[in-house]
Amino acid sequence: MPMTFAEPSSVALPIVLVSPDACEDTLSSLPDEQAEWAAFHDFKGQIGRALVLPGPSAVLIGTGTERDRARKRFAIGAAIAALPEATYKIDALPDGQAEEIALGFLLSRYRFDRYRAQSGPKARLVAPDGVDATRLESIAAAEALTRDLINTPAEDMGPDALEAAVRDLAVAFGAEMRTIEGAALLEQNFPLIHTVGRAAATAPRLIEVTWGSEGPTLTLVGKGVCFDTGGLNLKPGASMGIMKKDMGGAANVLGLARMIMDSGRKVQLRVLIPAVENNVAGNAFRPGDIYTARNGLSVEINNTDAEGRLVLADALAFASEAAPDLLICMATLTGAARVAVGPDIAPFYTDDETLAAALSAAGARIADPVWRLPFHDAYEPMIEPGIADLDNAPSGGMAGSITAALFLRRFAPVPRFAHIDIYGWQRANAPARPKGGVGQGIRALFDALPEVL
Repeated sequence: MPMTFAEPSSVALPIVLVSPDACEDTLSSLPDEQAEWAAFHDFKGQIGRALVLPGPSAVLIGTGTERDRARKRFAIGAAIAALPEATYKIDALPDGQAEEIALGFLLSRYRFDRYRAQSGPKARLVAPDGVDATRLESIAAAEALTRDLINTPAEDMGPDALEAAVRDLAVAFGAEMRTIEGAALLEQNFPLIHTVGRAAATAPRLIEVTWGSEGPTLTLVGKGVCFDTGGLNLKPGASMGIMKKDMGGAANVLGLARMIMDSGRKVQLRVLIPAVENNVAGNAFRPGDIYTARNGLSVEINNTDAEGRLVLADALAFASEAAPDLLICMATLTGAARVAVGPDIAPFYTDDETLAAALSAAGARIADPVWRLPFHDAYEPMIEPGIADLDNAPSGGMAGSITAALFLRRFAPVPRFAHIDIYGWQRANAPARPKGGVGQGIRALFDALPEVL
């Protein structure tokens, strides 16, 4: 279903946005019949509440209070998308809400229909005045790409299929692409990527995309574990059920890359995706094994279910060799991040104060919540097992997201590095965010880029 706005139309039905404190005045300005209709339906400007006035002559949609909007982001846009089939327009938008309302409408049009036909919203919205319609449509398309990749089960989204999806994106925007696969990973010094993926039926690989020939250098690294059984430290069934989403970091950096390429921004973009499946076979890597990463650090494996940081280690080391101006890593990395901040918020780590401030402000501004957690140096000894340089899964169960971030930082010796520990999954239907795969942090990153690069 196209996630686009309607063409301007003289017959578009007007939408009147009504806040609770202005509701009485708005209703008193209506003809008596319509005011009585609104009163009969108990319309009081509740957030996301839509009421078609008789005629139909207009639609009232409640904007709720500021607190309501913070608790139910995109609710107004979702209410517009749920209206009866017609073309609609908004004549006046509240200050600071225009983009969220318009984007909420677009995102509410998303349907994952690869395996079952689904009817979507029939309402059409003319792009409101004051918003960059082309930019919002591009963001919505990038979010749809991210959701589609995550929602696709591993049978159809293994490392080879993920590579094909990346190739489609590269071709669409004239980007260059190469893949290092199977035994070639060992020959070209990507030992940890090979180790994690060697037990799967589909060979592990490192996918690289480059785009743009001028401007600052930006490298995006995304965890592409297409399915995570936990390896020999096998996950229980309840934990394995949505592990098709463990390539959510890859899906998110591809969504962000699409936004950047579609914007035509002058930047030298590089995307690296270690694509593997963490599976069980006679050649699976084992707890207690020690491997040497691309950058020469030895890593003791104390849990094969902490595999994401291993494949990212080689990719980050490779990325750092080119000394990019900014290096960003995204991964569905730890359950500890969910314990700390829940499924909605994407915690991020960086030592760069300018980047931290810009990303935090952008997340709040555009309803893409992120929260900074610390690279706490005092925890460094927790990732040093003694028998090797690093431990991939420190015992004790404390500060799991922080110690994972510290582990990754050892492979990213560049001045400007950020790691985002996303969930990538919407657990229940919410406005503009149906249950399933979801983008996290990429709109905030895209919005912050002009300030930091």
